[in-house]
Amino acid sequence: MVITKSRLVLGATAVTLSTIAVTSLGIHSRGQALFKASPKELVDEVWQIVQRQYVDGTFNQVDWQAVRKEYLSKSYSNPQEAYKSIREMLKKLEDPYTRFMDPAEFKNMQVDTSGELTGIGITISQDEKTKQLVVIAPIEDTPAFKAGILAKDVILKIDNKSTKGMDTNQAVSLIRGEAGSQVSLTIQRNGQTKQFDIKRARIEIHPVKYSQKQTPAGNLGYIRLNQFSANASKEMQSAIKDLESKKVAGYILDLRGNPGGLLFSSIDIARMWLNKGTIVSTIDRQGEREREVANGRALTNKPLVILVDKGSASASEILSGALQDNKRATLVGTQTFGKGLVQSVRPLEDGSGLAVTIAKYHTPNDRDINKHGIDPDIKVDLTDAQRQDLWLNEREKLATLKDPQYAKAVEVISKKIAAKGTTTAEK
Repeated sequence: MVITKSRLVLGATAVTLSTIAVTSLGIHSRGQALFKASPKELVDEVWQIVQRQYVDGTFNQVDWQAVRKEYLSKSYSNPQEAYKSIREMLKKLEDPYTRFMDPAEFKNMQVDTSGELTGIGITISQDEKTKQLVVIAPIEDTPAFKAGILAKDVILKIDNKSTKGMDTNQAVSLIRGEAGSQVSLTIQRNGQTKQFDIKRARIEIHPVKYSQKQTPAGNLGYIRLNQFSANASKEMQSAIKDLESKKVAGYILDLRGNPGGLLFSSIDIARMWLNKGTIVSTIDRQGEREREVANGRALTNKPLVILVDKGSASASEILSGALQDNKRATLVGTQTFGKGLVQSVRPLEDGSGLAVTIAKYHTPNDRDINKHGIDPDIKVDLTDAQRQDLWLNEREKLATLKDPQYAKAVEVISKKIAAKGTTTAEK
């Protein structure tokens, strides 16, 4: 995605998974400074945005003109009636990522992208086939993470209220609350139902953790990236530079359970590892393609292995796909989540907001990973019990040789370092 001065591009927010392009940076004040549209004008404003921007010109086989006629023929006495109609109208597209946010929900979305939130620390989405609410991943070291919530968990109930027919906005409103208060989630996992009572907290996300590790492969740099938040690029740059000063022989980049974040952050970070080549391309309704490319300013060319799993989504898939396709890194782990759509978030006149799918993104080799994800070069599966033990009960084993995926990464990078050393010697 080409990022212009007027466009801020994001990946998964801290609430729902999506790749989002915010078309105006003045999103906090708009709707307060300008006149407020009438309820019917608001309905038409949303219809017009979808009409102009939606990625599928057939509107997923919906007669969009007939939809306008249906909803503009109604009378609206207050904004809430308009909000209800807008949600009904958008539901006809059967696209869980195209969604309306009332003023409170829109404000929450803006807070989420800042890297701080109050809640339990999960990213959620609606499964496109089953329409069920699904956990993309718990954010590391948050209440949900510590309680044992896992990627791909299906949320059946929130405080004993069924989530059937519930969209992500409604779910977020129920899950959110004051720090110190409690929420109960009923989860379905592998055909079994479990209940989790989780205390909410104020969460500050620290995106990068790194260390120098002595391994059978030699002195390695290990970097764990939890989320692509606003300061992730800066922290990643500092981590690489510090590890380079320590003369590490290679790197393991851990993206397991990383649900995404700011898209421009994933592009910046890709450029730290990649000297040349395409990073990602986006394709709009007209089939027009825009590309982001490396800029020749990589911070290191040392061997790199990336760890991924089914909780690696959105911006994580952009970064891992770019480095895999350009043969810059070897991917170890399991298939990633599979989110390859781009949304534009628009502020509306009354302070509400609209996220509408405007494009899809492809990896450098023109792979469409939506609904499929990225396949690792070397597959290392963990059972749910292994994952829970590793990430929750026995955290001291994480990123050690007792961590099967990390151990395989060390084995792979050992061969890469040896091969690089042979090549250098021959020169």
